[in-house]
Amino acid sequence: MTRQSTVDTLKAMQFSAMAEEFERQLADPDSYSQLSFEDRMGLLVDAEWNRRQVNKYKRLVHAAHFSVPSATVEGIEYYEDRKLDKRQIVKISTCQYIERVPLRILSLMLHKRYG
Repeated sequence: MTRQSTVDTLKAMQFSAMAEEFERQLADPDSYSQLSFEDRMGLLVDAEWNRRQVNKYKRLVHAAHFSVPSATVEGIEYYEDRKLDKRQIVKISTCQYIERVPLRILSLMLHKRYG
């Protein structure tokens, strides 16, 4: 299989990020010649994985119909009249409460049942 047919096949299989990374490696052989086959393959796979994760994130943000899709926790403006507790917002943004909620629900259910 020639290099171009490999690129074409990757694109046909919808591995466009892998194809782009492969072309980048072919364009700069000096930088990649020291790497083993496994390392170069890993770069190809990582490129594809990262592209798919970014695309998934963009798709989910778009589907959520956020009023400000680019909003971040760091961008919150804590004006006095908003009465926002910055420590509470930061704590919530870590999502650690998600890990504790199932245990709390289970303990409440058991307490109700066996009281």
